[in-house]
Amino acid sequence: MPLRFSNTPRFSNTHRRSRRAIVAAAAAGALVLSAVGATVAYAQEDEPTDLIVNGDFADGTAPWWATENLTDQTVSGGEWCLDVPGETENAWDAIVGQNDLPLVAGESYELRFNARASAPLSVRTLIQRDVDPWPTAVEEFSVLDTEAQTFSYTFTASEDWSDAQLAFQIGRNAEPWQFCLSEVSLFTDAEPPVYDPDTGPRVRVNQVGYLSDGPKRATLVTEATEPVAWELGDSGGEVVATGETAVVGADDSSGESVHTIDFSEVTAAGEGFTLTADGETSYPFAIGGDLYSDLAVDAMSFYYPQRSGVAIDEAIAPGYGRDAGHVDVEPNLGDGAVPCFEDACDYTLDVTGGWYDAGDHGKYVVNGGISVAQLMSVYERAINAPTGDPDRLADGSLRIPEHGDGVPDVLDEARWEMEFLLSMQVPAGEELAGMAHHKIHDESWTGLPLMPADDPQPRYLYPPSTAATLNLAATAAQCARLFEPFDAEFAAQCASAAETAWAAALEHPDLYAPDTSPDGGGPYGDSNVTDEFYWAAAELFITTGEQSYADQLAASELHDGYEFGPGGFSWGDVTGVAKINLATVPNALPDRDMIVEQVVAGAEVYLGEQESSPWDLGYGSNGTFDWGSNSAVLNALTVVGAAYDLTGDRRYRDGVLVGLDYILGRNALGNSYVTGYGSHTSENQHSRWYANQLDPSLPNPPAGTLAGGPNTVTSTWDPVAQRWLTGCAPQWCYIDDIGSWSTNELTVNWNAPLAQVASFAAEQVAVAQSPSCEVEYRINGSWTDGFNAQVVVVNTGDEPLEDLTLRWAMPTGQSVASSWSAEVVQDGHLVTVSKLGGGYPLQPGQQYTFGFTGDKDARAAVKPASVTCTAG
Repeated sequence: MPLRFSNTPRFSNTHRRSRRAIVAAAAAGALVLSAVGATVAYAQEDEPTDLIVNGDFADGTAPWWATENLTDQTVSGGEWCLDVPGETENAWDAIVGQNDLPLVAGESYELRFNARASAPLSVRTLIQRDVDPWPTAVEEFSVLDTEAQTFSYTFTASEDWSDAQLAFQIGRNAEPWQFCLSEVSLFTDAEPPVYDPDTGPRVRVNQVGYLSDGPKRATLVTEATEPVAWELGDSGGEVVATGETAVVGADDSSGESVHTIDFSEVTAAGEGFTLTADGETSYPFAIGGDLYSDLAVDAMSFYYPQRSGVAIDEAIAPGYGRDAGHVDVEPNLGDGAVPCFEDACDYTLDVTGGWYDAGDHGKYVVNGGISVAQLMSVYERAINAPTGDPDRLADGSLRIPEHGDGVPDVLDEARWEMEFLLSMQVPAGEELAGMAHHKIHDESWTGLPLMPADDPQPRYLYPPSTAATLNLAATAAQCARLFEPFDAEFAAQCASAAETAWAAALEHPDLYAPDTSPDGGGPYGDSNVTDEFYWAAAELFITTGEQSYADQLAASELHDGYEFGPGGFSWGDVTGVAKINLATVPNALPDRDMIVEQVVAGAEVYLGEQESSPWDLGYGSNGTFDWGSNSAVLNALTVVGAAYDLTGDRRYRDGVLVGLDYILGRNALGNSYVTGYGSHTSENQHSRWYANQLDPSLPNPPAGTLAGGPNTVTSTWDPVAQRWLTGCAPQWCYIDDIGSWSTNELTVNWNAPLAQVASFAAEQVAVAQSPSCEVEYRINGSWTDGFNAQVVVVNTGDEPLEDLTLRWAMPTGQSVASSWSAEVVQDGHLVTVSKLGGGYPLQPGQQYTFGFTGDKDARAAVKPASVTCTAG
């Protein structure tokens, strides 16, 4: 069984990718106890020693110290009060503290103090060494009120320190205020708390719900060795279904003994259903046809508040309005003319815009690359998949400002990042022209909380890399084909940048990003770019049809015999992105059938893992949950979803739906990892501006934000994880704390697969509604710049089909010229066919044929990915 703790700690502003000594040196955590009646158990019967000198201020303020700007001070009744000036930008602009505190490795301590403020706000409480890089044993953001409260934090020292420092950083406030401190102590011999999170009812369900015509499963945590009865109740308390659990027993991924419950035969629709078994009743959930549309919208709308270089409009994103970050307005140094780090180049670039990568202020090409590609693929799937629904993505569908431009909103959001990626390309005439800089970020890490507009750090471009350049080539090629109907000039800019980047990468194939990074940003190191070359060649081939890119694909070691690995793909291995697009987006690759087989085979592997998991979890069967494991779960589900699009086999559709259960609460912690979706959700993801846990005036992350998820790779743990998660079973290696960047960060590349899978799930309502018709699309002839197509429609049902309409996405490089026997109209990517047979109903068993001629470029004409039917 995993260890448990009873209170959620708060700790750490260190970024998830930092590998500095602070990680190894930092103590393993802290605990906030109640302000009244706080108690701590001690490991020995001897009276603990208080290491703080004059913590009751009976002898004035010696040996306490304060920064020079804290001149107005008083001591009265054992309380030290200091007047703090306003207009301080950083927490460390005003500090009080005490030095030379001796800590012993392996010993546990309790820091306790009383504090109040003249107005509610938070201060940064630290036990650290006062030497660079300031290794930290305790870092807490204590939320003060106007009445004194007692704060208590326990921790275990990881090293011997003779010179530890207690510091209260009390800056970062616009208005002057007063800070009052009393009864300060640092006791030895404290006993740290145990790990005991609130896991809710032992009946674990998808807390959002289940599709009426989809699978419905739950997991029961119980020591029972025989099946137990279960009941499904509706919102009124009526029992609508009963059954018995299936005994599984010990489960390694959760460290629990479990049963499973299958109530898939229930088709009743409504909200407030609950499952009861073994004396436990689940959180409520819905059953219905359209449960995921809001989640899809929120997962995509997540990106707007992540935008850099623009003010976030409160009217568009209520609760998240803020000033523009990094637009050359003080205290920002801005992104308008960013130099290279350590004078690696003699030019500057305007790299304003793009998305902040995560909860910090950095922007990374490889992380942004896969994210924008997946966001564009939401649209590309909607126009190509049999169950795709491009109307859901129309202009006006998301919470973004670009309404009324006639462009699907998801593409408008993607463009914001795409323009940033284009700006990272080395200009013509420079030594590495056409390459892409790997990243831009601050000179040093900033603390939490810190709004983007308040970041005072210098920012630098870091050297170009082959990986970043190929990310640009791939995403710009995808951009070119998707934006062409909406903005031909921008599409041409993307196409040119893609081809320039490809040529530059061929010239510089081994400019590898290092695995280490200067302070202030993560490295995103990558010394194997075979996968990036394959992805870029795939996207360029799909967009241009040029044989040279097909030759590159055929020559790659990744082309034949490829097998999808755990988690499908990631920024560090983008082969899977290429495979899915080659398989699902129409193109004339000679051995495309082989690519289709690889995608379907990958989906079978994930279905096999689901079948052997009592959580229907297609990931982590080897016991390893990597950093960002939730994104890996979702990326694997995009492979399964692609297999459904390619085959129509409902097993794959069901695999995506049950796989989503884990993310939305059917897991060992009984936690929905998506903010705002479920009864018990993640809400304290690591972020410098969604920092309500640290500052009540700031919001939690917006609804639809994915938490990183369990992480068993202890070498990457942050101090919060080090303190609380030691000995955890894989699914338990997560904590909803803003300081746990290794388990609880938000990132653009983790929300991207959530957007894909939620959109897939939202579009499955169309399965039960599609009419009974079959369509055969034939290319009867082709010439240099044109082709002839014939389409046969058959009514396979028992009822006449009224007002029959067909729709498909025209493959890249093709367009409709003229038609006969039906009205064929192309608008952007989409072709709509109406007035078949003069508008008369198509009778059962009847077929109808129409045709058209089309224009094309030099490549061979290919069929659309699918043709959908709708009837009046």
